[in-house]
Amino acid sequence: MSHVYVLVEHSAGQLNPVTSELITAARPLGVVSAVVVGAPGQAEALAPELAQAGAAQIIDAHASDYDSRLVLPEVDALHALGAANPAPIVIAATATGNEIAGRLAARLASGVLLNVVGIEAGGTARHEIFGGSVVTTTAAGGACPIYTVRPGSVKAAPEAGAGQVAPMPVAAATAKDVTVTSFTPAVQGDRPDLNQATVVVAGGRGVGEDGFSEFVEPLADTLGGAVGATRDAVDEGWAPGSAQIGQTGATVSPDLYFALGISGAIQHLSGMQTAGTIVAVNQDQDEPIFQIADIGIVGDVEEIVPALIAELGKRK
Repeated sequence: MSHVYVLVEHSAGQLNPVTSELITAARPLGVVSAVVVGAPGQAEALAPELAQAGAAQIIDAHASDYDSRLVLPEVDALHALGAANPAPIVIAATATGNEIAGRLAARLASGVLLNVVGIEAGGTARHEIFGGSVVTTTAAGGACPIYTVRPGSVKAAPEAGAGQVAPMPVAAATAKDVTVTSFTPAVQGDRPDLNQATVVVAGGRGVGEDGFSEFVEPLADTLGGAVGATRDAVDEGWAPGSAQIGQTGATVSPDLYFALGISGAIQHLSGMQTAGTIVAVNQDQDEPIFQIADIGIVGDVEEIVPALIAELGKRK
């Protein structure tokens, strides 16, 4: 029976929700082997959740010096698996994931497809190009074709698997390897992570320079959601790059998406059009955002958002 390797995304002992998306995306290729690369004991802790997501096997690729290394433990583990028992490899399309994929492709002499939005049973994959207006079907050669799947592009559909744990020690760093001498974690805010939030409130050029602090952020905090932005807003310095949604930013698929002062350029729509319910607020009724909005409000953000926040406050 055919099988496929999925690199598990995890941090601080917690499973990243994108892993369930990866397992779902990889399922058409065969039985899923979830590869946990980390410190000893991490695979066992994550095993029940991975089994529920659909992993038939959980490979415990543990390294005693994992916390002092970057990228190479994952590359070494997947290279060893692919060389011994060739199969497709599925990784998250993050900056780190794409680097791992590139290194693996060179080592395994296999093709690699980056940033795909779906994988078919025959091994082909789908890409969205030109801002999502065109979908292409591509294929990668080699015994271990590698795919990186764009987070948020595949809806997780858990199917319980056996979840059998198989140990696989990873060799420690050599004198040629880079090791981490110090580590300072990024400061995390109180809002949920953009890629995992069930509610996202995004602002565009239409909210103006002060609109994020006066309207976008307060509405997001009222709803317990994350803050997003268009590329224009990020380029203007109104929001950080980590908040950018669209073709060159994050892909999100929350249950509820508020688009405030956003025109709806195709580059932005490609990163949020799979949201459950889309609410758009814009003064121009002819903007493209209204073509995909479930609820469209033609009006001034400065008037509508404060009124909405006040009403939501009464209902809490």
